[in-house]
Amino acid sequence: QVQLVESGGGLVQSGGSLRLSCATSRNIFAFYTLGWHRQAPGKERELVALITNKDNTNYGDSVKGRFTISRDNSKNTVALQMDSLKPEDTAVYYCAAGNSWGTIWAYWGQGTQVTVSS
Repeated sequence: QVQLVESGGGLVQSGGSLRLSCATSRNIFAFYTLGWHRQAPGKERELVALITNKDNTNYGDSVKGRFTISRDNSKNTVALQMDSLKPEDTAVYYCAAGNSWGTIWAYWGQGTQVTVSS
C-alpha cells in the first residue's frame, strides 16, 4: 500500500513561513514525480509545486518566488518551504505522487491544514 504522510501544517501570520514535509516509500520517491497541491474551501484543488525524480521543478503562478520544493534523498521526503505567506494561501495541502510530466497523480496523502491569518 502506497503511503504519503504529510506534516508541518499549522497557523501562521501573514508574511510568515511554514515548512511542509511529506514522507513516502523508497520506490515511490525514486521513480515518481512528487508534488504539493492545495484546496481552499469552495475552490478546486490546484497544483502548487512539483519536483521530478531528476530534480526538475515547476510552480503554480501564485506561489512563484515564495515557495520552494525540494527532495531529501537520504530520508525519502519532499519538502515545501513556504515564505511570505498570504491569507489566500490558506488551504488543505496535499502531497501526491504522479507521472513524469505531473499530468496524472496516482497517489495522495491525507492532507495537512495551513491557515494564514491577516
